[in-house]
Amino acid sequence: MSAAPMKFPSIEPDDVVIPEGKSLGDWIESRTARYATRTLDWDALKFQADYDPIYRRAQMRYIGTGATGVTDDENVIPSEHFTFSTMVLPAGCEGPLHIHRDAEEVFFILKGHKVRFFIEHKGQVVETVLTERDMVSVPPGVYRGLRNEGIEEALMCVIIGNPKPVTPTYPEDHPVSKLKRDKKPAAA
Repeated sequence: MSAAPMKFPSIEPDDVVIPEGKSLGDWIESRTARYATRTLDWDALKFQADYDPIYRRAQMRYIGTGATGVTDDENVIPSEHFTFSTMVLPAGCEGPLHIHRDAEEVFFILKGHKVRFFIEHKGQVVETVLTERDMVSVPPGVYRGLRNEGIEEALMCVIIGNPKPVTPTYPEDHPVSKLKRDKKPAAA
């Protein structure tokens, strides 16, 4: 059984409102994120890497702050419908099994040759290995985790289908679920 398709509003050119005091060029520039102005944030999930270095990974934010627990980053394009970031996953490292109850999460592998995804739902586990230019879309309410089994770092795009997703949770029996996260109100 598939859900009925979502209805999205049709935005016509006459419906678009350029923010007051901005030209079209200024407005578009405010919605442009350049690689040269981004930095890798190795601290967004540092509480996990401090527990075990296998969880070391970095986020580079472009649209919104994602679901890592970073609540504010003045260097991102404000999110209206989804978040977009890149993630660096060193060889041998992993993102622990977690769940987003409020959003689909998409992973697109830009660089990396053996990124294994673990998808779990109601006790059933599916594994799939992605390589460059492969992607997986994980629905909300389904656990997902990943491990870089390659010999070099992996780089991927991560898109979360919610402009302000709730911070994910982990299975109760996973050690990461017991960790206390430092309250970090803004990006470093």
